[in-house]
Amino acid sequence: MSPAPLATLTALPTYVFAELDRLKGAARARREGAGLAPLLDLGIGSPDQPTAPEIVAAVQAAAADARRHGYPPFRGTPEFLEAAATFVADRFGVTLDPGREVVAVSGSKEGIAQLLAAYCGPGDVVLVPAVYYPVYARAPIAHGAEAYFVPTPAPAFLPDLEAIPADVLARARVLVVNYPNNPTGAICDLTFLARCVDFARRHELLLVSDLAYSELTYDGHVAPSVLELPGAREVAVELHSCSKTFSMAGLRIGFATGNAAALDALLAYRTNVGYGTPWIAQAGGAHALARHRTLVPPTVAEYRRRRDAVYAALAAAGWEATPPRAAMYAWLPVPDGHDDWQWVRTAMDEAGVVVTPGIAFGRGGAGYFRLSFVRPAAELAAAVERLAALVGVGAAR
Repeated sequence: MSPAPLATLTALPTYVFAELDRLKGAARARREGAGLAPLLDLGIGSPDQPTAPEIVAAVQAAAADARRHGYPPFRGTPEFLEAAATFVADRFGVTLDPGREVVAVSGSKEGIAQLLAAYCGPGDVVLVPAVYYPVYARAPIAHGAEAYFVPTPAPAFLPDLEAIPADVLARARVLVVNYPNNPTGAICDLTFLARCVDFARRHELLLVSDLAYSELTYDGHVAPSVLELPGAREVAVELHSCSKTFSMAGLRIGFATGNAAALDALLAYRTNVGYGTPWIAQAGGAHALARHRTLVPPTVAEYRRRRDAVYAALAAAGWEATPPRAAMYAWLPVPDGHDDWQWVRTAMDEAGVVVTPGIAFGRGGAGYFRLSFVRPAAELAAAVERLAALVGVGAAR
């Protein structure tokens, strides 16, 4: 008999997305057997827009270059680190030392998990918004630490830092924030980030800002970087990703920047468990970041069209909802008369539409569901019409 896994892993709560995958598989089989149309999967936030041909060409060129067939530099290739620093300077007006203040990561999720692993162990606490991307809590729990879920009330979905008990703060090591937010689409301004920096400084915390959706913003909103604030680099690390901005989710490339000592801890962890991020992913990322001014606007315009189609269909059905000003999701209350999982099953079985239950993003997400803008506008609008028909015009709260 093989040994049991570590108790910290068995202590992890059931991964809701695994249950969602099980339900999708069963629903697909039923629909195929009944001769019905395939499921429209709007549950996962995997971009359906193709990676730009010129980024693909940069990846292909790197793959064909024999000099790129060995292990990559641990911190990152000089080209990628410089492109990341230039992007941050151009986009946020922040000057970085690419050799000290940037680390390449294989997507921001991995970078966040590894940074939390470098900082948290048994007895430590990570402060996580009550509505959160799962890795923020699961990574520390997997390493024997605890997650404390900070109240994050609607409609702003900003964590109430003053609600954190003193005994929790005494053991806290890290505070995680994510704006523009997944799953809610909530945004923040520099005033909120300044409060977070001050809070982290007063309580000797590492502030981790997940800025994966920085470029997917609408209606005049421009997402800020915490590093724009004086003194932020004393306490903060920020994670960026090419996955959504450049439709490069499959290449797994992003970067961490900010506090040099924290980045050294991240790098120390990475060098002990792996050999860095592949050359070809960094080549694609460097090309994309260097050309963000031309590559990003078409992607944002397409997501805006999709968002507008979704919310126009909601309005036409009498389903009151306010369009988000960022990210690529609709975050909507579960209709009256349904609980979270019942609504997900009903949407699959009766409308043929896959949505994600809000509980997948923590207890603070209970009573909501997420719909991803990962299909063309017309298909999204049709999906909303089918969902609205299940509850009747005006019946959704």
